[in-house]
Amino acid sequence: MDIKTFIIVAVIKIVLVVFIMLTGVAYTTLLERKLVARIQNRWGPTRVGPFGLLQPLADGVKFILKEDLVPDNVHKFLYILSPMLALAMSLIAFAIIPFGDSVTVRGMTIPLQITGWGGASGNSDINIGLLIILGATSIGVYGIALAGWSSNSKYSLLGSLRASAQMISYELALGLSLVGILLLSGSMSLREIVKQQSNTWMIGGFNTHLPHWYIFPQFIAFFIYLMAAYAETNRIPFDLPEAETELVAGYHTEYSSMKFAMFFMAEYLNMFTVGCLATLLFFGGWHGPALPFLPPLLQAILPLLYFAAKVLFFIFVYIWVRGTLPRFRYDQLMAFGWKFLLPLAIANIIVTSFIVAWRA
Repeated sequence: MDIKTFIIVAVIKIVLVVFIMLTGVAYTTLLERKLVARIQNRWGPTRVGPFGLLQPLADGVKFILKEDLVPDNVHKFLYILSPMLALAMSLIAFAIIPFGDSVTVRGMTIPLQITGWGGASGNSDINIGLLIILGATSIGVYGIALAGWSSNSKYSLLGSLRASAQMISYELALGLSLVGILLLSGSMSLREIVKQQSNTWMIGGFNTHLPHWYIFPQFIAFFIYLMAAYAETNRIPFDLPEAETELVAGYHTEYSSMKFAMFFMAEYLNMFTVGCLATLLFFGGWHGPALPFLPPLLQAILPLLYFAAKVLFFIFVYIWVRGTLPRFRYDQLMAFGWKFLLPLAIANIIVTSFIVAWRA
């Protein structure tokens, strides 16, 4: 694939992925409102369109048409930059995430990944993809910290300080929870990690018929990852930076119109990033049971459907937790991260290292 073709294909993939993700964010808000309503024995949105399906469109129009208020005492440059930075960092992660293997169009192999090069062999990997995603998502905290400081509001500043401390604390546990996966796979390439989960587990020479997903040997790491991911994305029961009963709206108290919507989109995009990474690292990515009775077209898109279904499962769990659990106190949140998750993650690394060394 020459450079001109690569650029054209990359632009098409960028447009498709951004459109799909932003549309997914819009309808995830509807799904969340519907599910939380059912948990609380309510109906949720039903007025705009059939079954309320046009509610996200109405919300989008409302954000665009609302007056964009900028308080007098803010640091204007950083105040405007903050939501852009948060949204940009949440989108960058999707450049590295592979959504499937590769497709062949008119003899040209196109990897289902924005940064994929393709070519005759379809090789399209970035061998430190996981490291790049963790780096990009960690920079997103700067958008929140700058939003709180530049708003010149005590509620915003307290929210941003909470978010910064919370993200730094739980990033340690989140990163360490993935070390066990790296030890088992011997690679930081997301495609290589998924490839190693394509078979079934063999125990004592017998085929268990269980998929070779890393959730089975690394279920403790998955628990740590899930808890840290809730805290990283500021979701209940770890939504202290936005605690409405204490801080009005936290770090985005002074934001309105599309700048507020950018923070909203960044939070939901980060939820999708967490779901995609959990799917790739613990649940076999786009691999699933073969269904030979399906027509050829469905066979071709089956890996994408498996990947999407697994990610949507994690989004459902996010919403389910929000509808059932109360918010932690701030001291409980920090103690849980430093005194429980971090030692547990270190213990998981030690045990996994011992087992890998013993088998070598």
